[in-house]
Amino acid sequence: MEQLQTVLGKISGFVWGPPMLFLLVGTGIFLTILLRGLQVRKLSFALKSVFSKPQEGRKVGDITRFQALMTALSATIGTGNIIGVATAIAIGGPGALFWMWITAFFGMATKYAEAILAVKYRVQNKNGEVSGGPMYYLERGLEQKWLGFAFALFGAIAAFGIGNMVQANALSLNIQETFGVPKLAVGCVIALLTAVVILGGIKRIGHVAAWIVPIMAGIYVLGCIVILLKYAGAVPGALAQVFSCAFHSAAATGGFAGAAVSLAVRMGVARGVFSNESGLGSAPIAAAAAQVRYPAEQALVSMTGTFIDTIVVCTMTGLVLLVTGVWNTDIAAGAMTQQAFEIGLGPIGKYIVTFGIVFFAYSTILGWSYYGEKCVQYITRHNAIRTYRLFWVGAIVFGSAVKLELVFSFADIANGLMAVPNLIGLIGLSPVVVAETRRFFKTLEEG
Repeated sequence: MEQLQTVLGKISGFVWGPPMLFLLVGTGIFLTILLRGLQVRKLSFALKSVFSKPQEGRKVGDITRFQALMTALSATIGTGNIIGVATAIAIGGPGALFWMWITAFFGMATKYAEAILAVKYRVQNKNGEVSGGPMYYLERGLEQKWLGFAFALFGAIAAFGIGNMVQANALSLNIQETFGVPKLAVGCVIALLTAVVILGGIKRIGHVAAWIVPIMAGIYVLGCIVILLKYAGAVPGALAQVFSCAFHSAAATGGFAGAAVSLAVRMGVARGVFSNESGLGSAPIAAAAAQVRYPAEQALVSMTGTFIDTIVVCTMTGLVLLVTGVWNTDIAAGAMTQQAFEIGLGPIGKYIVTFGIVFFAYSTILGWSYYGEKCVQYITRHNAIRTYRLFWVGAIVFGSAVKLELVFSFADIANGLMAVPNLIGLIGLSPVVVAETRRFFKTLEEG
């Protein structure tokens, strides 16, 4: 068993090595150039579009644009925003935060392209339900069905690991350590709450996500703002440290062992990708369900997800870690954010982070349940949805009560392999992305 874990660990390290990270960021740079920096030029318009009414005309889709965004954010705003940022800074130093920003900046172009293709090539069944995502634009756009099948297979595997059992384990362990409730009992409750939601399909998931995500993210960000206001005098110095360590080696200090620039870059890029999932191909599955007339409508909204997830939430976490000083202590990365909140807010800070992890993990389970379902649906052509949902609920109970090293490693590999066919599709269909973008903005200009 230990040998298998070692082998899987090496495979995971290769899959998520420099070539993959370079391909992910490189695709974002390529799309940024093609779209002439759309993520900067149209960011304010995109943020307004989140709450505005869609273009007039017949709109295909199951949920609103806002609900589609919240469903995608429910899967991306998770423990990575709390623990992942702490890990990046603890290993790579303050400069890692800067490279997370860079990853997010180019990732916004990638997320935009994914969504525009997902909506353009989505399909609708006889009941009016829509399905979309990389598997469909790889098959119908790039005309490479085998790549679509490969994406769906990797996506289904990754969903049960990273999107289900790993989240259930983190959630149940956190509640057990804070309140003493047995992990199995927590798992059963979470499984029941999940079943109630996912059995209602994407419409119910969208409604629940539209409530949970803004509230949970809002409380967490508000807690960060209060701490940053309390330590306002230290914020300029923290920002200066981020920029300095992004281009110069960070010296050892306190419990921090020091880090070269290369390590800051690697940790920042890796955690940035894990945080916002731009390029992995998961988020466009939710984007495809949005009720819009033009693909670019939802693409602009989806693009804001990366901005919110990394530029806003991860930045808040990173600055709190820096201004409170916990980043260079001997505290384990997994407990750093909780310690920072306790220093900044007192005893209540511990519970904000605890409940943040709980709700972040639960929302991730909901979001990824839809992603996995659509992948299974693509492979089986609707023949295994009910069975899939039952297995999904059962996996929550199983994941909450057992150690998941092997599951995590295997799912981590599948999660990385999802990106390969997706990135091929994004590059191959980039002319379609540009054409759809021009068509939409020309329509706006013509009124």
